[in-house]
Amino acid sequence: MPDRTSINVVWLKRDLRLEDNEAIYNALKTDRKTILLYVFEPLLLNDEHYSERHFNFIRESLRDMNKRLADFDTKVLSVTNDLATALNQIQDFYRIHTVFSHVETGLLITYNRDKEFKRYCRNNFIQWVENKNNGVERGLVNRDNWFENWEDYMSQDLISFKAEPEQFLNLEAIADLETVLTQTDLSTPTDTPFQKGGSTKGWKYANSFFENRHTDYMFNISKPEASRTSCSRLSPYISWGNLSIRQVFQKGQEVKQQSKDRRHISAFLSRLRWQAHFIQKFEMEHTMEQASVNKGYHKLKKSISESYQKAWQEGQTGFPLVDASMRCLLETGYVNFRMRAMLVSFFTHILWQPWQAASAHLSQQFLDFEPGIHFPQLQMQAGETGINNLRIYNPTTNSLKHDPDAVFIRKWVPELAKLDTPFVHEPYLMTELEQGLYNFKLGEDYPEPIVDIKENRKRASDILWNMKDDPDVRNESIRILKRHTLRDRNRMLKSD
Repeated sequence: MPDRTSINVVWLKRDLRLEDNEAIYNALKTDRKTILLYVFEPLLLNDEHYSERHFNFIRESLRDMNKRLADFDTKVLSVTNDLATALNQIQDFYRIHTVFSHVETGLLITYNRDKEFKRYCRNNFIQWVENKNNGVERGLVNRDNWFENWEDYMSQDLISFKAEPEQFLNLEAIADLETVLTQTDLSTPTDTPFQKGGSTKGWKYANSFFENRHTDYMFNISKPEASRTSCSRLSPYISWGNLSIRQVFQKGQEVKQQSKDRRHISAFLSRLRWQAHFIQKFEMEHTMEQASVNKGYHKLKKSISESYQKAWQEGQTGFPLVDASMRCLLETGYVNFRMRAMLVSFFTHILWQPWQAASAHLSQQFLDFEPGIHFPQLQMQAGETGINNLRIYNPTTNSLKHDPDAVFIRKWVPELAKLDTPFVHEPYLMTELEQGLYNFKLGEDYPEPIVDIKENRKRASDILWNMKDDPDVRNESIRILKRHTLRDRNRMLKSD
């Protein structure tokens, strides 16, 4: 057995990249050898918010890292186990001096795991160095100067990956470790319609967006079909850390200075700011995972309908744009922001179901699942923050406006494809005679609407608007604004 040489461990989480990775940079600055570690933890493998599409994306990301690390005679040690167990097994071979990682704004289970890991490090005389992740700060009590600090962070020089093979545990040493640790098979299906993980793929998307796809960004951002090419499609690469926000932000700033379509790039950069804003909000309000941030809405009670939820989950509600969006999400892991908002609005307002009941299903489908975005957005679209405008999306109005020729609906709800466009948008308006002419039977070939949308929309609107005047809701709204409002909010909307 090798001597218990003192080493560093870089614990990779949602930072699956080599460039602009402060944890790796800090580890390599020491005079100790470093091993990069990714642990597929049972607590996440079994968590209801995750699905196999996420873990395949991670596997692809690790393979991408390993291709480059091969030049340094090393790789990421990828194991399936509890973190402490994996580190104990490594410590049978080496003495872990320091663990480097990024602060993770994740689920409550990962936050509790981190608290346990802090105790583990203390008990095992291991130092744990956590680095700021994408400008999000832990321990804030308000947002004073937050935007200035975030911009300062974004303007700092990118961290290059400059290393020598002797700085890492080599492949032979890692192979010895793999004899006792539970290795993870990093192979993945090749024929799925999901975006593939890895920084290499991420930069291909980024470069194609900044070079040409951005020119219609603002025109197509709300269109369910056109947005699939006009939007950046960088969200999974940012969520899993294949690209840092700083890398993307600086690339966007550079392109904007040279572009004739500055407003499109500016609009994109503003969304990077808002992305960080929402993650910071979740970092400061961890209870948002399970309950509305505005405690006044805790008294809002909704009846559970398993049949409604099942129809929504399967894209069988009888409302074509809702069903097309859900089916597209199920198959590809992506729909644009407006369709996501519409899906949540329909579930929480039209079906009158609690947003908590939509959380796990949607997070499992979103390839870019990011807890800091997921929970604040669920609550905002459900109208339970008390500080945002109430938006109850009408799926028919949205389909007529954003998919007027029903291209998206026909693609994902093929049972409607043979109908004339007006009926694709609203098949429930067809008479018996018209159904016969099209050899189409509503309720058999495609579901009848599962609810009366006009009636249910009014109910939701009346209840939620009245609740805005509830003293508890108003007091909580004041607290939320005081804690999270950015004094330079208008400046944040701009990128000049």
